[in-house]
Amino acid sequence: MTKIFCDIADKSLIKKFHKKEIVKGFTTNPSLMRLAGAKNYQSYSLQLLRLTNKPVSCEVFADKEQSMIRQGIIISKWAKNVYVKVPVCNSKGKFMGNVINSLNEKNIKLNITAVYTSSQTKKILKKINKKTKVIISIFAGRMADVGKDPILEIKNSIKLAKQFKNVEILWASTREPYNYLQAKRLKCHIITVPPKIIEKIEKFGKSFNELTISTVKGFLKDSRKSKFKI
Repeated sequence: MTKIFCDIADKSLIKKFHKKEIVKGFTTNPSLMRLAGAKNYQSYSLQLLRLTNKPVSCEVFADKEQSMIRQGIIISKWAKNVYVKVPVCNSKGKFMGNVINSLNEKNIKLNITAVYTSSQTKKILKKINKKTKVIISIFAGRMADVGKDPILEIKNSIKLAKQFKNVEILWASTREPYNYLQAKRLKCHIITVPPKIIEKIEKFGKSFNELTISTVKGFLKDSRKSKFKI
């Protein structure tokens, strides 16, 4: 079963989507935090964490190893349901294996982000134990954006992670509802999805005939609103 996480940092939307049974957790990042209007990262994150008891990933934003470790330790103490989100490398392209290993040894739940290849997954797995929970987020949508097929990388990552019962592979940067079905076929553990796409997934099951009628009704409604005449 592929779990659906909601990819959002807006407080009102977290409150809304927390109530949905289909949503099993939340992912955030500094970009989403900025978009949501956060001014104080810690204060805002603590407010988010109080809105739900479901897993929430909060990301470090330092670029140096020791600073990442320090931030990771602080974030891990914010709530029982928090996962510390750590990029697979820093802005200079250096693999953050020491950060991953250091936080993992402290039994801190991690979400390793910005992963694109199964070879990166392999490197991550060498740095973790087999008991502390770890999510590996593979950016499928961003791969597809530049003409790369993400399926093989995710498939191989799932295969590599099978020996780790504490590791879950997450399909990230979801672009359309169909991605959920793709993730499900691959038996990907989690897919993180923007709110609007979750609402579309909830409508799965409509027949082609229903879709045709719904589409035509939409055209008719808009043409009448515009008072078009020929």
